[in-house]
Amino acid sequence: MTGRSAGYDVLVLGGGVAGCVLAARLSEDPDRTVCVVEAGPDFGRERSGWPKGVLNARALPREEVWERHAPAHRIRARLLGGSSCINGCWNTWGSEADHAEWARLGGPRWTAPAMEPYRLAAVERMGLRRAPEHEFSWWSRSALAAAAEIGFREVDMGTPGGPGYGTPLLNAFDGVRHNAAFAYLEAARSRPNLTVLADAAVDRLDVRDGRVRGVSIEVDGRRETLHADGYLLACGSFGSPAVLMRSGIGPAAHLREVGVRPEVDLPGVGSNLVDQPGVFVPLAPTDELNAALAEKEATGDLYVSRMLVRAASGLCPEGSWDLHLLPVAGPPLFGGLPRGQYEAGISAFVMKPASRGTVRLVSADHTAAPEIDPGFLSDEGGRDLAVLRSGLELVERMAATAALARLAGPARGPRARDLSDRELRARLGTYWHPVGTCAMGAPDDPRAVVDGEGRVRGVSNLRVVDASILPTVPAANTQLPVLAAAEMLADLVREAA
Repeated sequence: MTGRSAGYDVLVLGGGVAGCVLAARLSEDPDRTVCVVEAGPDFGRERSGWPKGVLNARALPREEVWERHAPAHRIRARLLGGSSCINGCWNTWGSEADHAEWARLGGPRWTAPAMEPYRLAAVERMGLRRAPEHEFSWWSRSALAAAAEIGFREVDMGTPGGPGYGTPLLNAFDGVRHNAAFAYLEAARSRPNLTVLADAAVDRLDVRDGRVRGVSIEVDGRRETLHADGYLLACGSFGSPAVLMRSGIGPAAHLREVGVRPEVDLPGVGSNLVDQPGVFVPLAPTDELNAALAEKEATGDLYVSRMLVRAASGLCPEGSWDLHLLPVAGPPLFGGLPRGQYEAGISAFVMKPASRGTVRLVSADHTAAPEIDPGFLSDEGGRDLAVLRSGLELVERMAATAALARLAGPARGPRARDLSDRELRARLGTYWHPVGTCAMGAPDDPRAVVDGEGRVRGVSNLRVVDASILPTVPAANTQLPVLAAAEMLADLVREAA
């Protein structure tokens, strides 16, 4: 055991989006010692020390991830700043209905009005802004016009509202990604009561008699044990349930199967995985669009999209939305094209899926990647598939507008609406917004893992604070809601101290 194992007031396990918020906010009290533990690297305070790929807001970096060549739905960041270092820098907000769902299960602090101060705090701290005019390509401007052409109104994507089109808020400036490590830890790093421990993988918590007694980590091939009065788990929707299960907190039968002694039987750990599936409908860019995109790329201002549409299927409650339509044009996300040629198309994403997946251990070894089943389109009633088909019909209408039809025509092959269910499933992609695997719930809900304050059932000094506690996915990109939730729960931890 090294000197830094002596103990802290608070251990934040995971240095992603939520972990950065917690570390910064809790260390504001000079009398509270805080240590944030991150499995990946910390590239430091200065931008000059960060890899150019991670700073590039025009792409989706894939270098600092847990699994380099895994299926898309398994992609998760492994570095300080977490997903804010590898995502699209988009920030949107969910509907009033999302907050009503959370409040029913977690209490009144999860309502939209109660979370509003925390949304505003996150917007300010991350420096979120709207895209400047020069970042809009011919395609993005035309997509805005196309949305209006098929009857959508312009809305503010950063607040609750209804269906419509608009521009997400961005955590990027002149093509440089402003991640959560910059936004929250830049000023906090100089505090003597804050320790940032990077390249340190969390193995398991030592849980005895309903209390965490320490946490085992691996640093440079060495095992160490850290101690604290309180433990905040923020390893994300895949990592947090895996840590709990390795620690003996989870479905007892499954834990025994992988050689872990159950300490707290919580069937909901690793269950209730929700992510947002979608299908990309390719279009064939005209020579004129390719030339315009090439010119935009040459100036360094080409972004594949700067707008989206919030849409409602026929199954959606009044005033809400359950689809995102995302028109893109630029370099392909996967693979490559000859110089001067670009990919164009429109995706339809199911934002409020009924389907549920799971995260399970394959062994008790912390280096073994968990088994992740996203459960896409698996709901028995077929609701998600029906919503997806509704979205694809809207995609077809949008592509046929005068605004977009002049830039890209139908690609070869069958129309999306004519694809069989099996063919649609084969084309599924993901929006990369997993939540729910340590879901909060009412005291009488046997599947709930935490309460509305993130406190883990049956363990007195442990909370989970990340996307995994959200019982349903918001009809939004999840970065801004998770930032706001972490801001709110940080306040609760401070009040409880």
